[in-house]
Amino acid sequence: MGVRIVSVGAYVPERVLTNQDLEQMVDTSDQWIVERTGIRERRIAADHEATSDLAYHASVRALARAGLQPEDLDMVVVGTATPDMLFPATACLVQARLGIQGRPCFDVEAGCPGFVFTLEVARAMLSLNNGYRRILVVGADTLSRITDWTDRNTCVLFGDGAGAVVVERHDGDRGILATVLGGDGTLGDLLYLPAGGSRKPASPETVANREHYLRMEGREVFRHAVLRMQEASLAALEKAGLRPEEVDWLVPHQANWRIIDATAKRLNLPPEKVYVNIDRYGNTSAASIPLALDEMVERGLLREGQIVLLVAFGAGFTWGATVIRW
Repeated sequence: MGVRIVSVGAYVPERVLTNQDLEQMVDTSDQWIVERTGIRERRIAADHEATSDLAYHASVRALARAGLQPEDLDMVVVGTATPDMLFPATACLVQARLGIQGRPCFDVEAGCPGFVFTLEVARAMLSLNNGYRRILVVGADTLSRITDWTDRNTCVLFGDGAGAVVVERHDGDRGILATVLGGDGTLGDLLYLPAGGSRKPASPETVANREHYLRMEGREVFRHAVLRMQEASLAALEKAGLRPEEVDWLVPHQANWRIIDATAKRLNLPPEKVYVNIDRYGNTSAASIPLALDEMVERGLLREGQIVLLVAFGAGFTWGATVIRW
C-alpha cells in the first residue's frame, strides 16, 4: 500500500514587496539582490494575517481541487517555523477553522524543509494501517514577522506564503517512492532565532537587542545547503532505484537561485527540468515547495507518471529529499 498526493493548494498574501521598495528601506539595490539571490519581489502578510490564516486558505483550495470536504480528512499536520503562538499548534487552529474537531492535529518544526519532513510524517502515518486514510499536509510560514527589516543581508531574502496537499493511501504505482531526511544540530548557530523560547524568554533586553529576529551566517549556510541538497537528492534517487536522468522535475526549496543552480548541475539536470519561482516569492521556508507544486498544477506541467524530486535545506541544520511518481 503506497501513499500519493491527490491535490495541491496554495495561498500568498496580497501585498507585494519589490526590490525597489527595499531600496527605500535599506542600503541595497535591485541589481545586487537579483544577482545574488534571483529574487525580484516577495509577498508580505497583512497585519491581520497569521500563519494559520495562510495555511487555512491553502488547505481550502487543496480540498476544493480534490472535490473533498474537511470531514474527509483524518488528520491535519502543519510544517512551520513561525507558528501563530508556541501553543496550541498551528495545525490545531487550522483544524478548528475547518470545523473537523476530533482529528489529530500537530505541527512539525524542521525549518525550511518543514514540508518535506511533514510529508514523510504523513506517509508513515498512512502506512501504519491504523485507520488513517487521508491526511492534510501544510507548509506555511510568515517569515516577515521574524525578519529584521534593518538588516540588509537578510531582509531581502524572505517572504510569506502557504501550500497544502492532501495525501491518501493508494494501491497503485503512483505516489511517494522514497524519502531521505538528515540533520546536524552542531551547526544550529549559523541560522537561528535567539530569543523567545525557554533559553532566553522575551524581556525588555531581548527586545532592545533585536533578538526576536532571525540571524544568519549567509556564506556558511550557502556552503552547507549546496552540499546537503545534492547529497540528499542523490540518496533519495538511489533509494527509489532511479537515476538522475530519469527525473522529470526537480522542485527545490526556493532559497537562493545559486543554490538551486548548483543542485541541478550536480544532478546534470537541464534548466527546463527545474521549477523556479523564487523571483516572485523569495524564500517562503516550508511553503516554498508546495507553493511551487500548486503553480505547476495550475500550469499543467505535472503529468501522471512523471518522476518529481523535492529537496530542501534549512535551519537546524535540517535537509531532506522526496522522490514521487506523480
